[in-house]
Amino acid sequence: MKSMLEPGIFKPTPSRGEAKSDATTRLAREIMSGEANARIAKTERLRAARLAQEVAEPAVPPVAKKTRGKRAK
Repeated sequence: MKSMLEPGIFKPTPSRGEAKSDATTRLAREIMSGEANARIAKTERLRAARLAQEVAEPAVPPVAKKTRGKRAK
């Protein structure tokens, strides 16, 4: 015998407002997910370019700043 709480038997139908809200939420999440994926891809691309540049160019040691002597009071 089948249970009365079996999924798929009694599917609640959302109201028009709920359906529109769900569609808006889904679309907003898709947009945010796409933007996040684009940001991650850009970060990876820039990181790879920076590492390639660091390998191609030798590191220049920083120039020491001249220090001023102590002031006499």
